[in-house]
Amino acid sequence: MPLPTNIVRALYRKSDIPGYRDNPLIEALPPMLTMEQCKLALKGTAPLPPKDALGDGRQRAHIVSSLLDDFFQPLGEHLQLEERLSIMIRRGYVGRNLNDGTLNTQLQNGYERVMQGDLNVYRFQQAESTARSLSLIGCSGSGKTSTLNRILATYPQAIYHEQYNFKQVTYLKVDCPHDGSLKSLCIQFFRALDRVLQTDFERRYTRKRHGIETLLALMSQTANACGVGVLVIDEIQHLSRHRSGGVEKMLNFFVTLVNTIGLPVVFVGTPKARPIFEMDLRSGRRGAGFGALLWEPMRAWTRESPGGRSARSPEWVAFSNQLWKYQWLKKREEILSDEIRDCWYDLTQGVLDIVVKLFVLAQLRAIVTRSERITPKLLRTVYDDELKPVHPMLGALRSGDPQRIAEYSDLTLPGIDGRILELSTAISQAAVELPEPLPYAGNEQAIRLHELLVSMDCDPTRVVPLVEQAVLEHPALSFQKLIPIVLEWYNDREEHTPRQPTKRIPEKEWDALDPTDIRHVFAQGEDKSMHLRLSSCGYIFNVEGWMGKVG
Repeated sequence: MPLPTNIVRALYRKSDIPGYRDNPLIEALPPMLTMEQCKLALKGTAPLPPKDALGDGRQRAHIVSSLLDDFFQPLGEHLQLEERLSIMIRRGYVGRNLNDGTLNTQLQNGYERVMQGDLNVYRFQQAESTARSLSLIGCSGSGKTSTLNRILATYPQAIYHEQYNFKQVTYLKVDCPHDGSLKSLCIQFFRALDRVLQTDFERRYTRKRHGIETLLALMSQTANACGVGVLVIDEIQHLSRHRSGGVEKMLNFFVTLVNTIGLPVVFVGTPKARPIFEMDLRSGRRGAGFGALLWEPMRAWTRESPGGRSARSPEWVAFSNQLWKYQWLKKREEILSDEIRDCWYDLTQGVLDIVVKLFVLAQLRAIVTRSERITPKLLRTVYDDELKPVHPMLGALRSGDPQRIAEYSDLTLPGIDGRILELSTAISQAAVELPEPLPYAGNEQAIRLHELLVSMDCDPTRVVPLVEQAVLEHPALSFQKLIPIVLEWYNDREEHTPRQPTKRIPEKEWDALDPTDIRHVFAQGEDKSMHLRLSSCGYIFNVEGWMGKVG
């Protein structure tokens, strides 16, 4: 009988680690990843912008929006999580081996627990559990779920061992139900297994009104019968201490998952879930586990010793530099300036999800307004207009107050997809409603030449008359042969630059001017005086520095 497409046949690789040898459930797993292999496996696959001409605004809007799903830059904390999950999955199988009978012992003991409704009974000597637990805590938008999904995707979720007629589920991920009850959580477990193996555990085990003890015993038996490698429980902060019977009962439930079932468990939640685990850690019952990972927003500054001087965080610099490469703007700056980098961090506080969303929305706004460039003023404008729902959370992060941070840790950014669609529609309308019709409208060759020159950062006001002159003087030449002619004219400013009356540009459009234009410098915010801004751009001569050199 052919297997479902999500189940692969086991291919065994001999392990070099003594504790893993001759264990089919471990040797059927993919090889352990090196650091470099892990980086490549987790990294996003977003395509970099082309070096030559860019597409029109509507095409670029689609590509920019894909960054929300496709861009992922592995950080140190992501690699640490991958390593711990790799160990947890493999160590969890050490006490459940198809070859040495330990898995059969677990199944027999599980059967006794189900029949007697008592989690403490066993038929054979209880096999020692090798499972460990881990809690991952971080504010909303820190990348917990997306990172876990990418790490788990490096494993086939279901493996069929033909020799043993056994189906192994390497990982199972469930979201904690919003009603916050432990019973609903058990039901979610069976439902997730049914989706993977196309079984009917949920119907069989939940049609009767079983209590928590019975459901837990059934979970134990089912997890072992399906060879579940690790159970990931996401959004654990939704678990209601009131509906679950109190904190003590919740902790007993979690400890039993690991110790009785022998199943590694990862608990994922926001800082609102910390009280659950802090009590557990104080009691020492999970001291043998992997403890907790606390993911804080990326830091912009770090202190270096000796001297204690502040320096930019290498991780933030590397991350922002990498993301900055994904610009589909005609006037993009290739190198990220420290002014934009610092403004970007101040607005987002290093929350990865918001860092990427602000970057995407800023590009779409730059295309809509035809400024085609990201500036600090544009970032602040987009932040004020588009990210209002997360202002309280980001304000709490700026304050550094743990209580405020926990209060706002669950905030999300609703309607972001809707805003992207609205901006994309505005780009389409702007593409249709050109401010002035081109004199060679309808001439496909001239239009192609015009778009190519503009994408090469040529001044559109000078391009129009030059293209018009080229197609009039050389109507028989091909598109490729016209390019060097127009470029030569463009570079010969005195002979071919048409003299036109100076057109007054409204102040609201100064932000879109060339960075060397003093009006553009003036438009970049109010956080510095005009004198400081002109000095930083090299427009004001440093007399004191010059006198010092002369002296």
